[in-house]
Amino acid sequence: MGAIDQYIDLWKEHRNLLDSNAPEALNKLRDAAAESLKEHGLPASKDENYRYTDMEKILSHDYGVNIGRVKISVNPAETFRCDVPMLTTSLFLVVNDAFAETAGCRDVLPDGVEVMSLAAYARINPEFIEKHYGELADIDNPIVALNTLLCQDGVVIRVRKGVKVEPTIQIVNIFQNTAPLMAARRVLIVMEEDSEARVLFCDHTQTADVAFCSVQVVEAFAGKGSRLDYYDLEESSQITSRLSSLWLRQEEGSEVLLDSMTLYNGITRNEFFTKFCGRHARLRMLGMGIEDESRRLDTYSRIAHDVPECNTDELFKYVVDGDAMGAFAGLIYVAEGASKTEAYQSNRNLVGSDTAVMHSKPQLEIYNDDVKCSHGTAIGQLDEKQLFYMMTRGISEDQARLMLKQAFMSDVIDGISLPPLRDRLKLMVERRFAGEKSACSSCPVGCNS
Repeated sequence: MGAIDQYIDLWKEHRNLLDSNAPEALNKLRDAAAESLKEHGLPASKDENYRYTDMEKILSHDYGVNIGRVKISVNPAETFRCDVPMLTTSLFLVVNDAFAETAGCRDVLPDGVEVMSLAAYARINPEFIEKHYGELADIDNPIVALNTLLCQDGVVIRVRKGVKVEPTIQIVNIFQNTAPLMAARRVLIVMEEDSEARVLFCDHTQTADVAFCSVQVVEAFAGKGSRLDYYDLEESSQITSRLSSLWLRQEEGSEVLLDSMTLYNGITRNEFFTKFCGRHARLRMLGMGIEDESRRLDTYSRIAHDVPECNTDELFKYVVDGDAMGAFAGLIYVAEGASKTEAYQSNRNLVGSDTAVMHSKPQLEIYNDDVKCSHGTAIGQLDEKQLFYMMTRGISEDQARLMLKQAFMSDVIDGISLPPLRDRLKLMVERRFAGEKSACSSCPVGCNS
């Protein structure tokens, strides 16, 4: 039996229970998801886009799935701490795969903003969910198919036309259980015309000695003239696996910042599929990964320029040390009619040991001559001359290495549009390079679940 068969069998055996605990908008796509998994299975190592993520191995682990919606106790005030000083956030939680609220989380949100449980929203507004759920995410993608098969809850963020949200909407994904557990988390973000919002997702594993697996799908709609800043920060454990697939559609004049930051993890596969559907839209995509010991981070991005006069600026940076492995594969696609496209892609990496490995494959596929596009990659080590110069000025070798690694990541951190979050991340990166086991600190939060 292959790894995926156990989840299909689980769905078949408990289908009635699964459907009874989820709304029809989520249930109606499960058959198509099962058929896709049966037909395509999981990607093999010969699949170029999944060459460095062994999904069969990840999913063969004996994870439990909370089909019966058993309430799992978690106290964020005792075990989770996340604080960005001087940054007002509207804070919500996803405990394993169940949406929860914190005290006062809606107090700072203006009218015209809805942040809710996906399951609850689908029951009160099924037409809206049916219109958007599964609209962007390709059911033949293995992460999407598995998520769709097992999804029971998640988050809906809807910002109505013309509404500008000042406080950052923060979603904290918490893993907590006494036995191995898989969470199929689904996120739906709909930015209507001329709306603005910033969203910060934080992944956190509380039970570090228990194996978890996050199978996450994000569908984000950026309407005409909208602006969305999407930050994704992973601070999980070394035995947590994360399979994440984000799908974005941008309409005319929209501006989106995607920033993916992996500080602590086990095995992570992050996918980004973005598509321009209207002129004069802009996308800035930033990412960073700090990998040591035996950690794994695999990033894949596909940016489709299907219409003229759109702009992409993509930068991913890795620092890989110990026995860790990093991989980046990015494709910028420019369609035949997409003239005046400007698209830039860069992947730069530091490798700090003889046993660390970094794979990089930036790509351009262009079917139009009237464009400005470039791509590049670099893999190297810390500059020994710079190290020597700093040491002659009285700086220890360890401190010099720390400072150079921090400087290497500076342009990714500086791309964050929120000064408090930017300052906080600088501190977290410093602690990470200094060898601390966790960079989260201060600020207890309360949970009303």
